[in-house]
Amino acid sequence: MKKMKWFGGFLALSIVLSGCASNANQQTASAGGEKAKPALTVAYSEGGTTMDPAEASDLTSDTLVLAAYDQLVTYGKKTVDGAEVANTDDIQPMLAKSWEASENGTVYTFTLQDNVKFQSGNPLTSADVVYSFERLAASSSGSFLYGMADIKSVEAQGDKTVVITLNGANHMFEQIIALYNFSILDQKTVEAQSADYLKTNTAGSGPFKIEKWDPASEAVFAANEEYWNGAPALGKVTLKFTKEASNRVLLLDKGDVDMAIEIPAKDVESLKSNADLKVQSNASNRILYFAMNNKVAPFDNVKVRQAISYAIPYEQLIGDVMYGQAKQMKSAVASNTPGYTDAGYVYEHNLDKAKQLLAEAGYADGFSFDLTLGSGFQDWEDDAVLIQAELAKIGVTMNIEKVARAQFLEMQKEKNLTAFISKWTSFVNDPGYHLGFLLTGKGSSNYINYSNPEVDALWEQAAKESDQNKRNELYAKAQELITTDSPWSYLYEYNRIVGMNGKVSGYVYYPDEVIRFNTITKAQ
Repeated sequence: MKKMKWFGGFLALSIVLSGCASNANQQTASAGGEKAKPALTVAYSEGGTTMDPAEASDLTSDTLVLAAYDQLVTYGKKTVDGAEVANTDDIQPMLAKSWEASENGTVYTFTLQDNVKFQSGNPLTSADVVYSFERLAASSSGSFLYGMADIKSVEAQGDKTVVITLNGANHMFEQIIALYNFSILDQKTVEAQSADYLKTNTAGSGPFKIEKWDPASEAVFAANEEYWNGAPALGKVTLKFTKEASNRVLLLDKGDVDMAIEIPAKDVESLKSNADLKVQSNASNRILYFAMNNKVAPFDNVKVRQAISYAIPYEQLIGDVMYGQAKQMKSAVASNTPGYTDAGYVYEHNLDKAKQLLAEAGYADGFSFDLTLGSGFQDWEDDAVLIQAELAKIGVTMNIEKVARAQFLEMQKEKNLTAFISKWTSFVNDPGYHLGFLLTGKGSSNYINYSNPEVDALWEQAAKESDQNKRNELYAKAQELITTDSPWSYLYEYNRIVGMNGKVSGYVYYPDEVIRFNTITKAQ
């Protein structure tokens, strides 16, 4: 008996609404006298680093990839509190029109769509899928994610069938291969070019063609009018790279752009007062934590780490820094993740308790340490100042060392920072994905050297458990252990804030926070 999923052909509607032209954009030209499609301008934060799906790891790079490429499968949608969000439990077809899984969940057979052509004009074949997966497996950035998918082999059977065999059943497999890293490449185009071709060029089948990418200024997408799943409603998308958040807010408020991302929490209410704008604020998977290196004294002592957690002024962080656009974090896993629990969370702002734990740990007179703070996030700086003041009250001196963002990321990877503040967004809404990267012994983003063999064993057992209730019980035990160990002090869970003018519709929130521009329309 096999479990099967089949979906008929599906076509995205391209809707062009009538109305007045935006102040931010002119309409894109069209041939044959047809009405021009609307153009969209978006204030983005940073310029990105690559267009290579296997190497992309920042928001802008991910955005470029998802505009130009497709994956085998994608997520469905649902409405939460009146807003459209991705439903990561609902796996929908994309380049694969149907698939079936063996009874034991280790063999997946995908049947590809019949009508797909890459932007080069080359037809999609199963060989392209095999090539794309093998290339990801060999990449420096994507290999850990490929390993998390637990793929043993990828084989082509004819031109339209791909068989993927796993080392063992993996409940996250379908969600993982929906990620942008698993984009399908045009093998013929890539192999005809130089080795670094994909860093600055694309070879996908996606809804937009990247016409320009200058990380210092802007990126420009043009609609792929031959897109196999229906041409986008937008004719052109321009990302204006605007590093300063205040400038993004100003551009949106004045009507010089149609959308803006990374809106500071302090500006939400003022933007809402502009009748021409709407602000969407979604609970997200993005967390912020105060990380302590578990192998560096004094943070190798669990009571010291717990003392820090009692010294954090949580209400001040949420109210004074985030203006209510965040919620207190009470687990290593975001609260909107299936399987979340706050079991074991006992921390509150209690300086007497913090002093008691320091004394028990042998640090009654306190200690000094360096906090490394990456630039680019005002809330991190504000948080650090507030935390510094509270730690001083228990005899702990925290020296704040600010470094450039790029330098911080390199230092973080070396795993020898004493302490730092960092954020994380889990693209797959599952505790296994989240904990696997951050807090298992072999996690590629476990930058604080946290190690608990019991947590690792629970994570491995959960990965193989097909029953979701039992799996969540295992993840709950792991979360409780981590919270007690306090490798981080939990700060808060961000809201994802996007501002847009009233003529823009179709924005869907995804856990990876990347905007899918092929779902967006704009009234003219």
